[in-house]
Amino acid sequence: MRTVRGLWGSSHPGPSLVVTALAFALGLSIGLEPWRLALLTAAVFFGQLSVGISNDALDAARDRAVGRSDKPLARGDVSVRAAWAAASVCLALALVLSTPLGWRMLAAHAVTLGSAWAYNAGLKSTASSVVPFIVSFGLFPSLATLSASDPAFAAGWAWIAGAALGVAVHLTNVLPDLDDDARTGVRGLPHRLGARASAVIAAGAVLTGAVAVLLGTSGGELASVSIVSWLFFGAVVLVAIWTIVQAIARPPGRILFRLVMLAALLLAAQLVASGAALAG
Repeated sequence: MRTVRGLWGSSHPGPSLVVTALAFALGLSIGLEPWRLALLTAAVFFGQLSVGISNDALDAARDRAVGRSDKPLARGDVSVRAAWAAASVCLALALVLSTPLGWRMLAAHAVTLGSAWAYNAGLKSTASSVVPFIVSFGLFPSLATLSASDPAFAAGWAWIAGAALGVAVHLTNVLPDLDDDARTGVRGLPHRLGARASAVIAAGAVLTGAVAVLLGTSGGELASVSIVSWLFFGAVVLVAIWTIVQAIARPPGRILFRLVMLAALLLAAQLVASGAALAG
């Protein structure tokens, strides 16, 4: 049980569950059949586990060096070898579960996961660290639409919104770890930009995504936008603007992380609320 708990803790359970819930919500919003929805959700869940565990397996030595007591592998609760075995099994399960949903879904999910693993394997330490997030999150809405009985890629505006969400998540997710990363040689894009600039750009990305969803779902006819869509859009705008003001007016702190993540979650909810329009 200690090994199981350690592997679960190494999977980045919070983000893994949030991304899985988003996949479920997107599939539900476009009306997937129950068995397709179940397979989509399970495939994304195991895919996210593989990404999280492989990330911690690759970072085990670095996490031990900076004393990350919150990391099971750094504490020695589970071996790196066991973590690699679990990550590989989860990756295989993600692809196997994607197969009944069609070759398009399988290919899209493979690209999404390959991009995420590439980030873990070294891109996280380069100026191109944001690229895997643009690719994976940009494709993400299509995992739902490609799982339908009549598969199709998501509408162009959904790609923009997904990519914008990915940019915001990446630029924000590393903010609490900037100092530890600097000590171990990780120099991704957020590290080069700094906390304040990263937060401002992340908030701007969320705003861009919100505008893309609003205009995309309405076909540019703002009069046809539903009240729910306007409410989500308004909430995203308020939180994003508040984030930018806080980033400019005060020293960077965890409040910026929380604000951008809140804006990103609101954008995700706005994307889910787009429903059938997601397929274009």
